[in-house]
Amino acid sequence: MKIESVELENIRSHADTRIEFSDGFNCLVGGLGTGKSSILYAVDFALFGEPIGRSYDYLLREDADFGKVTVKFTKNGKEYAIQRALRRQNDRISQDMEQLKFLEEGKVMAEMKGEAVAEQLASVTGFDRDIFREIVWIRQEHLKDVLNMTPSERQKKLDELFGLSDYEAAWTNLRPVIAGLEKESGILQMDADVVGIGELASRRNDAVKELEANENELAETKTRLLEAEKESQQTSERLKTLEAVRRANEQLHREEASLQARLSGIQQSSVRLNEEIEKRTKRVEESQKRLDNLNSQLNSSKGKLREIGLPPELTVEQLVNYRQTLTGEITGNLGREESLKGDISRSTQRITNLVKENTCPLCLQVLSPEYKENLMQRLYKEVADSKQQLTVLEDATGKHESIHNIIEAIIHNFQTNQTRMEEVSGQIEEEKKSLVDTQGRLGQSRNDETSVNAELTALRSRIKEFDVSELEKAEAENKAAYEMLSDLRHKAQANETSRGEIQKRLQALEERLKIAEQKTSRLEKVKKAVSLAQEIRQSYRSIQPKLRGEFVRYLERVVQQFLDELSGAEGAAVSVKIDEDYTPMVEGEKGQERSSLNLSGGERTQLAFAYRLGLGQLIMQWRAGHGLPMLFLDEPTESLGREDGSIDRLAESLSRLKTVEQIIAVTHSEAFAEKADHVIRLEKHENRSAASVER
Repeated sequence: MKIESVELENIRSHADTRIEFSDGFNCLVGGLGTGKSSILYAVDFALFGEPIGRSYDYLLREDADFGKVTVKFTKNGKEYAIQRALRRQNDRISQDMEQLKFLEEGKVMAEMKGEAVAEQLASVTGFDRDIFREIVWIRQEHLKDVLNMTPSERQKKLDELFGLSDYEAAWTNLRPVIAGLEKESGILQMDADVVGIGELASRRNDAVKELEANENELAETKTRLLEAEKESQQTSERLKTLEAVRRANEQLHREEASLQARLSGIQQSSVRLNEEIEKRTKRVEESQKRLDNLNSQLNSSKGKLREIGLPPELTVEQLVNYRQTLTGEITGNLGREESLKGDISRSTQRITNLVKENTCPLCLQVLSPEYKENLMQRLYKEVADSKQQLTVLEDATGKHESIHNIIEAIIHNFQTNQTRMEEVSGQIEEEKKSLVDTQGRLGQSRNDETSVNAELTALRSRIKEFDVSELEKAEAENKAAYEMLSDLRHKAQANETSRGEIQKRLQALEERLKIAEQKTSRLEKVKKAVSLAQEIRQSYRSIQPKLRGEFVRYLERVVQQFLDELSGAEGAAVSVKIDEDYTPMVEGEKGQERSSLNLSGGERTQLAFAYRLGLGQLIMQWRAGHGLPMLFLDEPTESLGREDGSIDRLAESLSRLKTVEQIIAVTHSEAFAEKADHVIRLEKHENRSAASVER
């Protein structure tokens, strides 16, 4: 596995940072607080998603609500990427699972579920969170942790990493297992089913015999049942035939009653139609009388026209026109009458004035007696002529009004009688049509009556007397056959019910017998399991020291190889010995053994590196089948100084280390960074980290 790049968005002091790594020795160099270690913590978060002994507050940038890490790496020629994000909500920071993705060659292999991503990551890289944090990533001030442990702590820790503690746990855990098996064996030996398995087998055999007898009886009953069903079917068919004859006879009687009812209805309908014909004939005669009376009134009005000198054949429209003419003449005469009355009034007034005075009423001149007399005579004559004309006009107006009233009455009479005559004539026509229709229906009813009478006569000739004795005999035979069939069915049902009960009892006995046999078999297996578990437990007790010895020998060789590789040709010729509790001892050129506690700072650091590298190589081979692919170092120059050359020697050692494909180290030491293959410088401006590649 090799990390290609890391992308940080709002992670601690990194607002937007992308860093690319290469093979070999990569070094992140920068001052205090420039964001170097944040990159390693971000990689750990992207891979495993869990904080290291703290909350997510240490990762998300203080002024941001969202942060994201994307790590791209290669493995076996394929490109992979894993992406995780953080989100701040209500002063709480948590993973944004919707952003979680694991990609292979750009294709999403798992997303949104931490378990699925962890499974994919483990299958590709071969290590999990514990291996990464204990072996791959050597955190600041933790390089010498293994050397600083007590022998018992070191043995316990490494046994856990190698998986040897599982054997101790298995030895311990087998103790209650064996006790449980022994307890189960005692319980099974006292179990009633195991003790009484012989009796259960005997009861099962009895139930089998009882079931066989029941099935024989049931077979005999079913044979008799088939015969009874055949006999019942024959009697039922004969009964059905006779019942069909009876139903046919009853149907004829019903048809006779229906025809009789129909005939009665037709006769009643004929009576009603006769009554209706009489009523309609009477209504036609009455309407005709009304029409004749209206004609008589019309002729009387025409006679009145003759009396006033008008032709009797005048129409209503002509009479209306004539009435309008009379109305105009009357109106004109009344106007002339009013005019004459005015003239008479004025002349009379002038005469009155002349009698009282001798002055002309028009010109107011004084009149002579002779002229006054002549004037008065002339006025008297005008008054007399006007009265005579008025009398003539009044007589003419009276005659016109009389004729007008007569014509008005005749017009009203004509209009009223004409409408009524039309109504009466229409009623007469309707009644005549209804009368003709009723007479037709009466004829049809009489024809129907004749036809139904003929059908009724023919039907009665078909009705014959039915002999019920044959039907009663057939009913008795069918009843007896049905009772026999019912008895046999009940018996067969009882046999089947009994068989079901026997089968249930037999099934229960077989199940109990099966359980008893299983318990007996289980008892034998438990006895064997107890013996085998005791042997396995003893084997676990003995195999752990053997495996630890193998691991120690292999670890010793690997640590020596790494120590030689780190020391190079210029290093001192030393050898490493590791005892059974994984404690390393250094043997010098003169054969003197020294504890790691008695080494110088540089020597101890170099031994710690070799020991951690050897340990990682061995664990990765044991767990994943391949060596340590990469190494993370966080400030590995602790307790080293440049004056004595220890920092330079450590950097030289790491630059020569070819067993690990990729090393990513974080340091503030410029001397350490000088030996790296790929240097990335980190600086911080206005609380924002920035990365730049130096070489």
